[in-house]
Amino acid sequence: MKIFTIILILIAVGLIGFNLTLLDFEKPFEGNSLVALIGIVASFCAVFILLIFRMSKKIEEQLKN
Repeated sequence: MKIFTIILILIAVGLIGFNLTLLDFEKPFEGNSLVALIGIVASFCAVFILLIFRMSKKIEEQLKN
């Protein structure tokens, strides 16, 4: 499960990088830039959720011992 979450985090970070290349900083709320912004926010949410999941698994593991 640890490797799976790391892979998902790397994919989400890759999506953040890709969407940053699509973002037009002069008009961030128009056209494809809005889609890129939504993708960046969604990827950040995915990373935070996966990090919370990993922390909860570590806490669960410590409580079992």
